[in-house]
Amino acid sequence: MNLVVGLGNPGARYSKTRHNAGWLVIDRLRERLAAPEKKRSPEGIIWGPCFVSDKKFFLLKPMTFMNLSGIAVKSVASVMGLSSADILVVYDDIALPFGRIRLRPGGSAGGHKGMLSIIGHLGSGEFARLRIGIGGEDPAGDLSDYVTEPFSPREKDALPEVCERAADAVLLWLSRGAEGAMRETNAPPEKGQEENCRR
Repeated sequence: MNLVVGLGNPGARYSKTRHNAGWLVIDRLRERLAAPEKKRSPEGIIWGPCFVSDKKFFLLKPMTFMNLSGIAVKSVASVMGLSSADILVVYDDIALPFGRIRLRPGGSAGGHKGMLSIIGHLGSGEFARLRIGIGGEDPAGDLSDYVTEPFSPREKDALPEVCERAADAVLLWLSRGAEGAMRETNAPPEKGQEENCRR
């Protein structure tokens, strides 16, 4: 059994902002899979069970705000009896150009506060992560302001396609594992997709 976690912040103020890219991918997955809601609590919302190939998995949106995401992830993993290796976290990354996605089997937090919280609560960084690129707009102010701003009009136009590719990457990870899914997931977008992301 696996757990797919999308990072974001609760509340209307953050619903369409760059920092909520992980939530947007979870939304796309639950729409595609018609995932039933399993549980709702102050810590998070869980959907599932869902199935791909012979894999059973659940979707999680932590509701604790980004900096405390690890509380919800640790709680759900403990109840479900999951190890770090059973978890995939989907989140925004300002170091990647907008529209790029990168899958890795483990690693550091890279300064991302949600990931720092999860690593701290799990006591390990050895869980898979899918990074959604939100960089490229040359923020004029503080980075924390940039990530909590809405997507630009150009980004909004390309966002559905980005979320679709990210959802595909999650399903590849579930069916093939990280190593099997990385080559296809980490390839640059096709030429037309790349141009749409830059417009």
